[in-house]
Order: sequence, then structure tokens, then C-alpha cells
Amino acid sequence: MPIMIPTGLPATSTLHDENIFVIPEERAITQDIRPLRIAVLNLMPTKRATETQLSRLLGNTPLQVELELLQTSTHRASHETADHMLTFYKTFEEVRDQRYDGLVITGAPVEKLEFEEVDYWPELCEIMDWSLTHVYSTFHICWGAQAGLYHHYGVRKYPLEKKLFGIFPHEVEYKRSMLMRGFDDVFMAPHSRHTTVRREDVEKIPGMRILASSLEAGVYVMCNKGGRQVFVTGHSEYDPDTLKKEYLRDLSQGLPIEVPKNYFPDDDPSREPLVTWRGHANLLYSNWINHFVYQGTPYDLQEIK
Repeated sequence: MPIMIPTGLPATSTLHDENIFVIPEERAITQDIRPLRIAVLNLMPTKRATETQLSRLLGNTPLQVELELLQTSTHRASHETADHMLTFYKTFEEVRDQRYDGLVITGAPVEKLEFEEVDYWPELCEIMDWSLTHVYSTFHICWGAQAGLYHHYGVRKYPLEKKLFGIFPHEVEYKRSMLMRGFDDVFMAPHSRHTTVRREDVEKIPGMRILASSLEAGVYVMCNKGGRQVFVTGHSEYDPDTLKKEYLRDLSQGLPIEVPKNYFPDDDPSREPLVTWRGHANLLYSNWINHFVYQGTPYDLQEIK
């Protein structure tokens, strides 16, 4: 089944080229079906890249998905045109009375700041509180996962000695979870961050289970009982060249950066990176959509509570 994204969204042409079935809004409204309503709170500076990455993964399911792009009203996007944001994004104020089957809260390049120092933190806290009663399942990514763990459970983040940067092997810890259905015992996933959360802090949360982790990258996938909240500390949605672009950007700015681990063949940045994570990225999102959202969300969204 297709993913329904806003008409004219630049991601459309890329998704068509990748043989991902995209349906325009005009056609979707003529079909006698209730699609899953998935909102994406996009906090990343690279709005268009993130839109494409998440649309690609959310569209890899037999279910019809209707995508809604959200932004905070207390922070103006500096890396995207005002016209793009006005055309394709809604603010929280515009949707606060609506309900969604799922919500994705992305990462953000603000991890070196204390949470309370982030200019949109009060609004994000309001959105996360709202998600508990207006969204069936919320999927938190990277800094979004750290923010959710801190706001809902008081879990702190800690600075790393150096940037965790590359593709790292992970092990499935709890194979009975439907979120890990079909996963290999060991799988690869990207990370790009300066901070981390500690296992012992997560293990203290009643009802929270660690589903997958990495010896080098730490806890990776966590969810609470019932799967209403999912936390993923990495960036499984990344494109093949995302880490390459980050590496070259940091080099050009004179920032201390190492070659991303397990990414370029023989750690040679002149060679094209090897994609070793995409299969499990698709599996993670399709499992979330199929088993944590679709299997539990009520047909009448007003019944979410």
C-alpha cells in the first residue's frame, strides 16, 4: 500500500525513483479506507533529507499511511526556506485537538546543550505530554529519544569523550518483542552523537525494556510496556551518504572528527561507503507500524487515551 504525503513535497520524486508507492492527497480522499495517521515532528536542520528518509521507511508497509509534518512554533528553521515550512508543515497549535495513530520525534543537533537551554524545550515538553493522550505510539529518535527519556522518566544524558560516529554492531537482547521480529542476532545501525544515556538508568524505569544494544554504542532500542513509547538512540533512517556528508562538513569547519567507523571500505574516505544497515532499518519501522501501531490503535482515533 502507498504512503500519502503532502502534494508537491520534494521527497516525492526521490521516492518514485526508488519504486516506493506514493499516493497524492487528491486520490487518497476518494478511497474508502482509513489510513494510519502518522505525524513527524521534524527537529532536524536538514528538513528535506529527513522527510525523504522517514517517508521511505514509513512507506515500506502493506498499510496505507498518511503523513503529517509538524514543526515547533517557538523555533524558526534556519536551514530551510520559509516557503517550504509554510507549505508542508503545521505547528502544534494547529493539530493539538487532533489524534494520531503514531508520532515520530526526530533527533536534533542540540545535544551539547542542557535540555532546558534548548529554545523550544517548553513546547517540546508540551508535545510529549500531549502524545500520551493523543497518540497511540510514539517513536523517538536519537536526541528525541534522550529528550523523551529525560522528560517522561528523568533519565539524564552524559557527554562522551569523543563523538560516537559510524556504523556499529548491535545485539538483540529481547527476541520476544514484536519490534525485533525478523532481526538477526547481530545487526548494524548508524550513530552520530556526542552524548549517551546509561543502561543502569534505563533499567530503573518500571515497565521499560531494553530490546537491543551495542558494546560500543550502548543501549539502542527501548520500549515501555505495551509499546506506547519507543526510544531509538541511533539513526537507522540515514541515507548511504549521510555520515559522509557529516564527516566532510566537520572537516571543512576544522572540527575534531574521526573517519566514521565501519563505514568506508578499509576506512578510506575516497571510496564509496558500504550500506550495511538499511534492511534492518526497514524492518524496525515496518515492525513498529504493523505491530505497535496498527495492531493496537483504535479504529476511531477519538478513543485513544
